Amino acid sequence: MSLLGSRDEFQQGEIVDERDFEQALSDQRRRRTVPLRLPRLTLPTILPEEDQLSGTYYERDATYRRALVVADVFAAALAFLCAVALGGTGLALTAIIVLPVVVLASKLMGLYDRDELVFHKSTLNEAPKLFHLATLFALLVRLLQGALVHGSLNTRQLLVLWISFLLLVVAGRTLARRAARRIAAPERCLIVGPSGQRMRLAHKLASSQRAHTEVVGYLPLEDERRQSTDWNGRSRRRRSVTIADLPEIVRELDVHRVIIIPGNADGETMLDAISRGKAMGVKVSILPRMFEVVGSSVEFDDLDGVTVLGVRRFGLARSSSFIKRSMDVTCSAVGLVFISPLLALVAAAIKLDSPGTVFFRQTRIGKDGRPFSMLKFRSMVDGADAQKLELLERNEAEGLFKIADDPRITRVGKWIRKLSLDELPQLVNVLRGEMSLVGPRPLVVEDDQRVEGRHRRRLRLLPGMTGPWQVLGSSRIPLSEMVNIDYLYGANWSLWTDVKILLRTAEHVLGRRGQ
Repeated sequence: MSLLGSRDEFQQGEIVDERDFEQALSDQRRRRTVPLRLPRLTLPTILPEEDQLSGTYYERDATYRRALVVADVFAAALAFLCAVALGGTGLALTAIIVLPVVVLASKLMGLYDRDELVFHKSTLNEAPKLFHLATLFALLVRLLQGALVHGSLNTRQLLVLWISFLLLVVAGRTLARRAARRIAAPERCLIVGPSGQRMRLAHKLASSQRAHTEVVGYLPLEDERRQSTDWNGRSRRRRSVTIADLPEIVRELDVHRVIIIPGNADGETMLDAISRGKAMGVKVSILPRMFEVVGSSVEFDDLDGVTVLGVRRFGLARSSSFIKRSMDVTCSAVGLVFISPLLALVAAAIKLDSPGTVFFRQTRIGKDGRPFSMLKFRSMVDGADAQKLELLERNEAEGLFKIADDPRITRVGKWIRKLSLDELPQLVNVLRGEMSLVGPRPLVVEDDQRVEGRHRRRLRLLPGMTGPWQVLGSSRIPLSEMVNIDYLYGANWSLWTDVKILLRTAEHVLGRRGQ
């Protein structure tokens, strides 16, 4: 039983603040055999025996690794057979050696170890390494073809080998991870840190569709005991568990991962918490506040044994801007040509379904704070803006106006929204240079006026048809979090980031999660 309650309890809002959380924790502890007041333990001086931790801890990660090994072997074997069959050459008995070599190469490239460290186990994030693996595989077969096949492989066969292996290994690893997710138990997490921050993180993990986790408890990083008064008015401090109780809690609650939120703790406190977690043999994750500003694209440098982080400047260099704009113009122009029949069909359906214009134009704030008119297919009744005030009490998003079953949406509008077809006219905005395919969310004037401080730097980039906010589910993300996501997008931009967002947007749309 989770000390935080079920996932449904979080989503329904039954546990809403720290006091409710502590009450739920106390009630559930009374129903468990684990004593409420755990003994204070000292830091173990040696690693615990393997059987002290649950077997599910090791089996869970092993399930993912084995599934990935099977996917890699299958992809290598099938790609090699396709290449050989294409040229009519025969296989030598020694050809079997390519399979363990591919597994060894994947291991050396860290393709089996990353899943153990991250919450979101994505094949897309490792695509560059898989590209290198496919290239290495084709080169290895080219060099050793005399021992692998009877005859020789021509250029076309090697090209087929390279392309087929790349496609098969990406597809195979994606399916392998989905299968492993169904088989493996959720990762049991213990959150260590300040009360407010650990509650927010617990809520995120409980509601996340990408993290296969279960939050089983929390622990303060520093002393958070509160003053209380007993029956005769005397003041006393309530005993609470501390970081010194971590080893006992890990064993009693079968914790797989400890997540540490530093808050205002000093370096020694952080080192002590990390050491205790690692001494227990569990995985340790850290949420450093610094990366809320600098992002993840930093370069690690070594200065006589001192680690120094090189932080990229915000925004795009001229060459990066040119590459991004070239991709925008090419893709939007080609896209408009190919989907023009679809655009005509949607326009006709809108016109026949309800009176009013085909297109909906709305003023949004673009790059450098310049307003522009954003195009969309009309999905609501004519004059829908005038009804907005009447529906404010039904708003489901923080800082933005979003209603799941908006009564203003037309029959055709509901269909085109579900498939995100209402966004397609924005390709014209992209072609004009007012928008980009990927970028920060274009905000209406009143929402933009609420964005302050460093988050205003999001306006240094063209707003996008899609972005990280769209992939995560734009209707569920509060404005305060969305602008932070946009800021980090600008701080960490790369062409590969844009490609990943476009691919994930396609998955998002095909899954019919559009709003």
